[in-house]
Amino acid sequence: MKLKKLLILSYLLIATLAFQSCGSSKKASSTITSKSTSNLKTKPYKKKVVACYYHDKFNGRKTASGAIFDNKKQTAAHKKLPFGTEVKVTNRANGKWVRVIINDRGPFVRGREIDLTKKAFMDITDDPKKGLLDVDIEIVEK
Repeated sequence: MKLKKLLILSYLLIATLAFQSCGSSKKASSTITSKSTSNLKTKPYKKKVVACYYHDKFNGRKTASGAIFDNKKQTAAHKKLPFGTEVKVTNRANGKWVRVIINDRGPFVRGREIDLTKKAFMDITDDPKKGLLDVDIEIVEK
């Protein structure tokens, strides 16, 4: 019983630290083009899917994980990936990519795979007037 409690507390501490670091780390908040060199290890998750971004009206609200939503951070919503999962989202049109942490559920619109914060979306788009991007999603391996 004590071991179970210790494991739960350890998991909560790790999850808390992961959420607090969202958007504050230089490596998670930088946008990198495909021409950049990186030692980032990833494994493919889904190719040729659609990304959208959150409306500003969600700022300050709680996400499904309990974190407070901030459109200026590098986070995202996904229907199935576990909270705390770090993913690389690559714009198929220009090769720009961004690392985000899953901390919410959604999007709940047919045909959309991932809902990025406005910051993450704008970092990889060429046209800020567009609300959708064709992307590839990879899971970042630790």
